[in-house]
Amino acid sequence: MRLIHPAKRYHQLARYGEIIAVLARYGFGDLLASLQVHRFVKAGRRVLRIKPRQELASVSRWDRIRMALEELGPTFIKLGQFASNRPDILPLDLVLTLEKLQDAVPPFPRSEAVARIEKELGKPVGELFARFDDQPFASASISQVYRANLKSGEDVVVKVQRPRLDETVLVDIEIMRDLAQLLERYLEELRALSLVQLVDEFAGAIHKELDFTSEARHFETFRANFRDDPEVHIPKVFREYSSRRVITTEFVRGRKIADADTMRSAGLDPGEIARRGARAVLKQIFIHGFFHADPHAGNIIVMDGNVICFIDLGMAGILTPSTRRRMGSVIAGFARRDPEAIAKVVYELSDQRFDMREHLEHEIAELLQEYASAALRTINVGDVLQRLTRIMTDHSIRMIPGFYLLSKSLVTLEGIGYRLDPDFNLMEHVEPFARQLIGEQFGPLHVAKETAATAIDYAELLRSVPAEMRDLLHLVKSGRLRIEFEHRGLDPVFRKMDQVVNRIVFGLVLAALVIGSSVVVLSDIPPKLHGLPLIGIAGFLAAGFMGFWLLVSIVRHKKM
Repeated sequence: MRLIHPAKRYHQLARYGEIIAVLARYGFGDLLASLQVHRFVKAGRRVLRIKPRQELASVSRWDRIRMALEELGPTFIKLGQFASNRPDILPLDLVLTLEKLQDAVPPFPRSEAVARIEKELGKPVGELFARFDDQPFASASISQVYRANLKSGEDVVVKVQRPRLDETVLVDIEIMRDLAQLLERYLEELRALSLVQLVDEFAGAIHKELDFTSEARHFETFRANFRDDPEVHIPKVFREYSSRRVITTEFVRGRKIADADTMRSAGLDPGEIARRGARAVLKQIFIHGFFHADPHAGNIIVMDGNVICFIDLGMAGILTPSTRRRMGSVIAGFARRDPEAIAKVVYELSDQRFDMREHLEHEIAELLQEYASAALRTINVGDVLQRLTRIMTDHSIRMIPGFYLLSKSLVTLEGIGYRLDPDFNLMEHVEPFARQLIGEQFGPLHVAKETAATAIDYAELLRSVPAEMRDLLHLVKSGRLRIEFEHRGLDPVFRKMDQVVNRIVFGLVLAALVIGSSVVVLSDIPPKLHGLPLIGIAGFLAAGFMGFWLLVSIVRHKKM
């Protein structure tokens, strides 16, 4: 039984009441009643009698879920945003609705922000900064941002985590897990959604996002990856003014991405912005293997000269080299209209094994047939990815989490590109990266690396053979060698298992004798006969005699 501090337990029960009241107000009282949540709070039965607001009668169930999450605050907003990355376990209509979640919440007082900064950095704000704004520059569910100037003169932005957020998140996650367990226990149709697993994955993700030192590392990694790219700028992080709950970065002058006319009126080229943004994100995915997992328009700033700047790097995705090559193979499979190749890659990327590959290939072939007469550059990547995801969901295929983050990034990127340039086509930019990855896979450098790795593996194997054979011979000499078989319904020919086992043991001893004699000969151990170690020659002769005897025994047995 879990022991909970009384004060924390009281706070948890009070929060239960708030959550139940909000859900009841948005028309989920019947669901709560079926879960028997009134057991958690004394006023539960009274709360469940709350009638939903009249104006919600015409609002869809999915929109009411979104509105309830927004009212429940930061943790539930983040849960909704996180869940929108998992179209494999949630209905597509719900995923599309969750993508509309608003992350803006009322700001908290400046005095609390100053107190948090001074506690985290260990100095008064007046000593840290030459100027620190009175009003926040932006406010979101996790933090709010202030403009400031360092004593050295640099313009910076200071992101400060909301007060008492850790405690709120911890309590909310415990309640989320309780509700997920209840949903899976009482509603059989929801068990397949693995809601408890989703909450656990979310808990790990939000704890990382609450640690601003992780975001600082992301900034530094992106900055290093794009250090030689004049089309992209990544803000500098000031580590001495940053901590787990405060992060200070360079202030970037520019405009957030808007429609094409707004960009032109600012003296910028919307078509060039779309192309550069696509190249920047595709480099992250296919070359760096480390990508911005939430590249929406609010997280991208366009500087003078159409330079792309990425901000808010708390959420990043990682792709291994093998995953990047496989994603390239998916793109190439669409280019060649090859459903078998795509199904093979999906199989390899899945975190589970399935034996419906022929059916999967058939559905992918049907999808490709719709694009059979279309030029590759006219294919809508977002549409293809969403439909491919739906096919995998129908086949109960769970992909590695990075795949869904990657898909969402590409879909978001394509939407931004269309907003800036009606003629923008993401596939036109994706294809060269995919071909480059596939070319590198068969290029001399990659082949040389693979060959070297294989050679090292074989060297390790050869180095371990003498010791392994010595152990095997020791077991044989001591009479402790034991070979176990599991057989089911074998033919009558194999009923004399003692004879079969004896031959296998004899063969193992014969192999050990050959390998041991080879080691002796290569070691050049005396005494010698005609320059060859006598012990090694004797071993080979004995092995030859034993092998001939074994062969004769097998032939005689077959004739019987």
